[in-house]
Amino acid sequence: MRKLQVEELGQQAEQQLELNFFRRLERLADVRRFVVTWIILLVLLGGVVVAQTRGLAGYYQTPEPVAGGTYNEGILGSFTNANPIYATSPVDTAVSKLVFSSLATYDTSGALVGDLAMGWTLDKKETTYTVQLRPNVTWHDGKPLTASDVVFTYQLIQNADTQSPLRTSWEGIQVSEVNPQTVTFKLPSPLVSFPYSLTNGIVPKHLLESAQPSALRTLLFNSTDAIGSGPFSLQAIEVHGGSAESREERIALKPFEDYYRGKPKLDQFVIHAFRSEQRLVDSFHDQQINAISGLNDVPKQLADDGNVRVHNFPLTAEVMTFFRTTAGVLGDVNVRRSLVLATDKDAIINELSFPTQPIRSPILPGQVGYSKTRLQPSFDIQRAKELLFSKGWKTGDDGIRRKGNVALAFTLHAQDNSEYARVAHMLQQQWRAVGADVRVVLQSSSDFQTTLTLHGYDALLYGIAIGKDSDVLVYWDSKHADVLADNRLNFSEFDSKVADESLQAGRTRSNDALRAIKYRPFLDEWREQAPAVGLYQPRFLYVTRGPVYGLDEGAITGEVQRYANVNNWMIRQTGAPQIK
Repeated sequence: MRKLQVEELGQQAEQQLELNFFRRLERLADVRRFVVTWIILLVLLGGVVVAQTRGLAGYYQTPEPVAGGTYNEGILGSFTNANPIYATSPVDTAVSKLVFSSLATYDTSGALVGDLAMGWTLDKKETTYTVQLRPNVTWHDGKPLTASDVVFTYQLIQNADTQSPLRTSWEGIQVSEVNPQTVTFKLPSPLVSFPYSLTNGIVPKHLLESAQPSALRTLLFNSTDAIGSGPFSLQAIEVHGGSAESREERIALKPFEDYYRGKPKLDQFVIHAFRSEQRLVDSFHDQQINAISGLNDVPKQLADDGNVRVHNFPLTAEVMTFFRTTAGVLGDVNVRRSLVLATDKDAIINELSFPTQPIRSPILPGQVGYSKTRLQPSFDIQRAKELLFSKGWKTGDDGIRRKGNVALAFTLHAQDNSEYARVAHMLQQQWRAVGADVRVVLQSSSDFQTTLTLHGYDALLYGIAIGKDSDVLVYWDSKHADVLADNRLNFSEFDSKVADESLQAGRTRSNDALRAIKYRPFLDEWREQAPAVGLYQPRFLYVTRGPVYGLDEGAITGEVQRYANVNNWMIRQTGAPQIK
């Protein structure tokens, strides 16, 4: 009976379907306009609802950043060493900053604050700093970070066999462990800027103490086995490309769960190292990476992209032209003074792709010792010509000045990038107007580094990092020009006993007013001897696709300071109810 009932219901359904659907399909053509009209009406109604919802979303919703996502950052350069004792290149320092923590760091406003250190104190003699470490800090492998790791790091830097580029800054400083949470630094003499030296990464003693310092550069710890205490830990390293030109490295980092400032909000941070600027830009354009670091200008192919965000971080640094004062025509102080007068800084700044301020002093505005009454003279081409003429430099038929048989000719070296190339050729034209024959030499990064090391130039267009403190002794003290010096950062080979004594006195005074007084002889000597001509304050260009929440744009002391708040960076967002 049940089977018969089911069969009967099936037959009735077939009859009703045949009667009410299939037979009526034959009349569909007669009512096609009616059907099409209703379909169009329903589509329009749906479209209007969607448009209205999106249009009103800004009123009742606002985007809110949320944790998660992978951040892909492209950097121009190559990866070789993440160890903070050795890291110097843009890629190496970026990886090192993300993996390793330091005693002190800079916050998002550019102020020096404690990182691994809770704080520090200075004794009455102003020669001993006592640093208190944060409690319960661990390495990525779970081992505790203590004062012994800090002492081990700096003693390793001081060891000549380690061959660390930081060694010069730590000569003569005694580092001692008081207890597991306390370290003391005893200086041979007062040094006001010493706390700024505590920003290098700390390495683990338990992993490196058995290694010979002379073999430290060859360890896998520097790359695949790096263990730090920073916000991210090493996950993997991939190498792509066969030739040196096409080679690219990808360094994948994962958030450190027990990071003492809180676990980073990103799921992953990947640094892509590119040898080619074009490959870097193409990868960003193809949305393979989120950000670009290492360019001087925004590429034209990205200029019209509405999703591109351009971040200009003013650097506490100075771009100058350094005159090598020990040889050639630039050994003549009157030539140098005339070139300073012939330099139109405002015209140069107007040609730059970012707003900035001119530089007329070796100390930045706002720093201790800066004086508005002790600045280089402003642009005055007539005075420049008169000075040269009065000192025997006469103009020839070719427009070049000569003094006897010596022509006013020299080379200007600069790194080959769009910014420096533009500035170098403007200087060439400006100095040509007073009779100087300047040959511009643009070099690749590696060749330019060799030129810097050997001081193989007449004039040098270059940017130097000043930092937050006004201690600029390494750039102008005569001992840093010596060919035997470990660090020849006195690019002008400036030699002045007055300047040396002033710089030494200024860096040892903790009272700002007294310190400013001690710097006055140096500023006067620098202005009179003209070892360089200040140009402008540079910037660090950082390009991202869309907003990066937590990335604060402000003055920074170096490129890696962009990571000051990296543990709070977020790239994802969601709509959230807006409170009216």
